[in-house]
Amino acid sequence: MSVPGPTHEPLTDEARAQARQTRRSWLLSIPALALLIFAASGPLVIVLVYSFLTPGDYSGVKWEPTLDAWISILFSVDIFDGTLGLADAHLSIFWRSVSLSVLTTLITFLLGFPTAYFIATREASQRNMWLFLITIPFWTNLLIRTFAIMEVIRNNGLINTALMKLGLISEPIQILYTDTAVLIGMAYVYLPLMVLPLYAALERFDFRLVEAGYDLYANRWKVLRKVILPLVKPGIVAGSILVFMPSLGAYVTPRVLGGGKHMMIGSFIELQFGQGRNWPLGASLSMLLLLIVGIGLIFYVRTMSREKPHD
Repeated sequence: MSVPGPTHEPLTDEARAQARQTRRSWLLSIPALALLIFAASGPLVIVLVYSFLTPGDYSGVKWEPTLDAWISILFSVDIFDGTLGLADAHLSIFWRSVSLSVLTTLITFLLGFPTAYFIATREASQRNMWLFLITIPFWTNLLIRTFAIMEVIRNNGLINTALMKLGLISEPIQILYTDTAVLIGMAYVYLPLMVLPLYAALERFDFRLVEAGYDLYANRWKVLRKVILPLVKPGIVAGSILVFMPSLGAYVTPRVLGGGKHMMIGSFIELQFGQGRNWPLGASLSMLLLLIVGIGLIFYVRTMSREKPHD
């Protein structure tokens, strides 16, 4: 006895139209997908391949597969006995990059949260003006903004001149070409990237919850810690990632304000492709930086998915 197979209902006109629209959308997106594959993924594949090759005699690479570049990120070979030891110079660069990026994120949050809160609590007609003022620095080239900060913090700059005229110091304070200068510059450059996500989260915040907290005899600190911060956590996470990731690989600001003496990962990568002539090491450092950024983005996506309410 034969068992009848599943019957397929004919597609309706609406389903056919939707299928045609889907195919048309995919066809229209082919040029953009091809551009992403060849213009974005292609160079990354080349850099990944270079990280597993041998440095050339003067520059470039030799097509001899090896893991030396990846090993040399954290370890160095003793020239006398060939033993492996920690690459102290590399580790100090990594530590400086991570620590300055974390401090930049913290400073931008401490400055950006009150700013975003102030804008979000203004009347709706005034918010666009304040957001306009926040985004004005993006109209200027990054290098110009960095030189502007240099004019403020140099020995004869605005800060030292004002302090000396006030009689607070007798000679200029050396700020330029230090880690402090790099930190100030990165905090200034990336502050809008913290303010905008925080404002987006605070704009959707129901401020009646703050009044409810006060009605329940909570002080301002407890309302901030128990009510406001947990509800605007997505904005805090988004702003922190938007600041931490570019500051970790920053090149222009540390190079100009640090004077080449206080190198970060971005400057170290440029050095390997330039004067160092060690392209595999520069490629492996680039892929490591990309891996760190990818982990940060995955963390952000997972955090956002947990924050979404479940039906």
